[in-house]
Amino acid sequence: MKKILLFLAIAMFGISLSAQETFFPTKVGTVLKYQTTDKKGKVSGSFKYTITKVDVQGNDLDITYLVENMGMKDELVYKDEITIHQRNGVISFDMSSFVNKGAFQQNGQIPAELSITGNSMQVPLNPEPGMTLPDANVLMAMKVGFMNMKMSADVTNRKIEAVEDITVKGGTFHCYRLTSDVKSVALGMTVKSKSIEWYAKGIGVIKTESYDDKGKLLASTQLTEVTK
Repeated sequence: MKKILLFLAIAMFGISLSAQETFFPTKVGTVLKYQTTDKKGKVSGSFKYTITKVDVQGNDLDITYLVENMGMKDELVYKDEITIHQRNGVISFDMSSFVNKGAFQQNGQIPAELSITGNSMQVPLNPEPGMTLPDANVLMAMKVGFMNMKMSADVTNRKIEAVEDITVKGGTFHCYRLTSDVKSVALGMTVKSKSIEWYAKGIGVIKTESYDDKGKLLASTQLTEVTK
C-alpha cells in the first residue's frame, strides 16, 4: 500500500510574473530534486522535476515538467509529463500526483489507456494564514487483463495555517504551511491521513509530511537540490 500511495503534491514552484512572485520557476532546464523517507527516516525513493516547456500568454502561464520517479536503488520507476497552469491569480495542477501512476506503468511508461478523472488542486498566488482552499479529488482506472485497477484520492479541509522558516537538505526557506485531510483508496483498501506541506515563493514545495489517523508519521519528502 505504501508503494502505491503518495501523499504529496509535488507540482508547485516559483516565478516572477507581472511583478508577482508565484510558485513556479520558468526557466527551461530547471531541475528540482526531492527525497522521500518512510516513518523510520529511511530513504524510500526520490523525484526529479525538469522544466521542458514554458508558455506565457499575458498573465496566463503553462509550465510543462518531465517527472522522473526513482526507487530505493535509484532505479527509474516511471516517468511522466505534467503541465501546471496559472489562471486569474490561481495556480492549478493535476491531482494525479496524489496517487502513484507507477502502479500502472508498463516498461517505465504510463499507458495511454489509463483513465484519469477529477478536478485540479488549486492554490492562490497570494496565500494568507487563515485561508481555506477548495477540495480536490482524482480517480484513476485501467483494465489489466481481467482485473479493473482503480485508485482514488480525496483531499479536503485544506487550510493555510501559518508562515514560518524551515530547514531541509536544500537549504532554509520562508514558507507557507498548508494542511489537509486525505482519503486514498487502492485495491479496495482505504487509508485516511493528514498532509502538511510547506511552500516557499520562488521555489515551491519545500517539504511534505503525511500522518495516519492516530497522528503517527507515515512518510516525508523534502527538497534536496535546485539547479537553474
